[in-house]
Amino acid sequence: MKFLLLPCCAGLLFGQGTETKPKVEDYEVHAQAQNLAIGAEFTVHSYSRGEQMFIAKDFLVVEVAIFPPKGETFEVHNADFTLRINGRKPLLDTQAPSAVVAEMDNPQWRQRGGLTAQGEAGVGPGGVIIGAPPVNRNPFPGSQPPGTATYPPVEIPRDNPSGIEKEKVNPDELLLQTALIEGLHHTPTSGFLYFPFRGKMSSIKTLELLYRDVVLKLR
Repeated sequence: MKFLLLPCCAGLLFGQGTETKPKVEDYEVHAQAQNLAIGAEFTVHSYSRGEQMFIAKDFLVVEVAIFPPKGETFEVHNADFTLRINGRKPLLDTQAPSAVVAEMDNPQWRQRGGLTAQGEAGVGPGGVIIGAPPVNRNPFPGSQPPGTATYPPVEIPRDNPSGIEKEKVNPDELLLQTALIEGLHHTPTSGFLYFPFRGKMSSIKTLELLYRDVVLKLR
């Protein structure tokens, strides 16, 4: 269990939520909840920061933003948010970010139909040469005559043509860092919420985020 607790604690200590947009109207859906303005965007299964995006397969993910009146302090609790699918009950409750990470790191908890792997198969960067190898007529063992040496082609990655190594991001740490931060806030704040869901997206006709007595129609 220690290997789970350490990254979770580190993420929670350095959690910072997502980058809050300038105003609530910048979010796809927004509403007024008493003295707070609430913005929301449904990101399906994804969470991100900058160019880095990851998938939380068995969760519906919603980014929420809360805007208080200037100079006022407000309190945020994930439990204040629920998700309603197709106008039915029961409602989906939020899952703690640390629990989401634990479930994602243990495939046996979430993958019921077996593992799905994606990858590439190949024979190496040099490819396959069909036919007889070139004859080395050089009298010195192990050497090649001029003009007969071959070199493997240099592969240029399509997603990074510059070849400059980008800093690798740990998906677990990013999830913890970008989750909505609970507690007292003095300025607008935003972050991702996670709702457990193992159904098919095609089954969702309507999707509503409930915050206390406010309903935000996400779909």
